[in-house]
Amino acid sequence: MPALARNPFRGLVSLLYPAACAVCATAIEPGAQLCTRCVDDAPRLRAPFCERCSQPFAGAITDSFTCANCHDRVLHFDAAVSAYRSRGVIREVMHDFKYHGFLHLRKPLASWLGEALDDPRLAGRRFDCIIPVPLHPARERERGFNQAEILAKLLGHQVHLPVRSLLQRIRYTTTQTQFDRQERIQNLAGAFRLRRGGVVRDLRVLLVDDVLTTGSTLSECAEVLKKAGAVSVHAATVARG
Repeated sequence: MPALARNPFRGLVSLLYPAACAVCATAIEPGAQLCTRCVDDAPRLRAPFCERCSQPFAGAITDSFTCANCHDRVLHFDAAVSAYRSRGVIREVMHDFKYHGFLHLRKPLASWLGEALDDPRLAGRRFDCIIPVPLHPARERERGFNQAEILAKLLGHQVHLPVRSLLQRIRYTTTQTQFDRQERIQNLAGAFRLRRGGVVRDLRVLLVDDVLTTGSTLSECAEVLKKAGAVSVHAATVARG
């Protein structure tokens, strides 16, 4: 049966409540969340950038390099990749999704996340599963959802990979946003563990989160996974802070 026959009021609803861009409120096609202009304004992450954590660099570097953020510390992920900067449209959409509960914005965010897989550091790699970065249960109750898990499931559907929530956040930590790099590392020490019965031995893991700032969260998670026997842990995020 045609869709319109199942929902005879669909045309009337569209007329009375036309779809609007979530950022600029411009009229858009039903089913879309953003207008073409806002999509085009999303700030791409462009080379040169750090091969480990994707931190962009303003200089004229043509060879691969490791930034100061990575050079003097141990990072347990093999590489963390983002296709976009956490600026402008990207930041606004992510903020509304994460803190205001605008769950319909998961679709453009998952699309941006998927673009990270086109990066040469991830493209063509074989992954056995996707693991989302967990929230502490108390934080998840406050928010009502885990943004990383929602995005990981959409990405898993796109690339036909199983999503396994095998990590557990066992220590409630204060928000990372106001901390510098060293404070973030200290704040997250011992905050994660593998769930009881979770098995990652010999697996190639794609770790997923919404945003990468210093890489401390991803590194802590990757350390747990590698100590449990994961062969490799690469990370993909929607954006690089």
